[in-house]
Amino acid sequence: MQNHSHTPTDADIIREILDGNVNAFESILTRHRVLVLKIVTKHVPQSEVEETAQDAFVRAYLSLPTFAGKSDFSQWLSSIAVRTCYDYWRKAYRSREIPMSAITDKHQHWLEEVLSAEAEDSRREGSLRSEAKELLEYALAKLSAEDRMVLEMVYLEGLSVKEAAELLGWSTANVKVRSFRSRRKLEKLLRGMKQQGRRAS
Repeated sequence: MQNHSHTPTDADIIREILDGNVNAFESILTRHRVLVLKIVTKHVPQSEVEETAQDAFVRAYLSLPTFAGKSDFSQWLSSIAVRTCYDYWRKAYRSREIPMSAITDKHQHWLEEVLSAEAEDSRREGSLRSEAKELLEYALAKLSAEDRMVLEMVYLEGLSVKEAAELLGWSTANVKVRSFRSRRKLEKLLRGMKQQGRRAS
């Protein structure tokens, strides 16, 4: 006698949802919540993580009819989560105000490091120090949503151009060009902040 009690695959659950069992989507939420939260946490402010993650799942639910099953569901969902973060910044962050009255000595020291020849090594030593995070957030907020996402994914998370392109749904050429240009913009902003710090001191 065969034992039919097995853990349903993502494809099984999706078929059930598309057949009319809306409640089955709860299984998708439970199974992939950690994955989506991990992605969203990297890209939006902590206070916006839950809402953005919920938005990503809503988009995934509405897009289920377009999921052909040809790709891995986790990869497909990851792409939706990344694009949801991108849309969050498109809508929200140009109006954000990040207070920075003056660049402190610690900020100035980190700027000297990040703009030096050892910049690559210093960024890979571990988590960014608090002053580095503050400066980086301040500079990123001056860029477009597209530039911000590419910089975070390629330079801060270490994804390849191909991986970032797949998650964003862009061409590799687009990501390659934008990653180069956005890094130049970021460096220019950081250099401007360095000069500001010198004038203030």
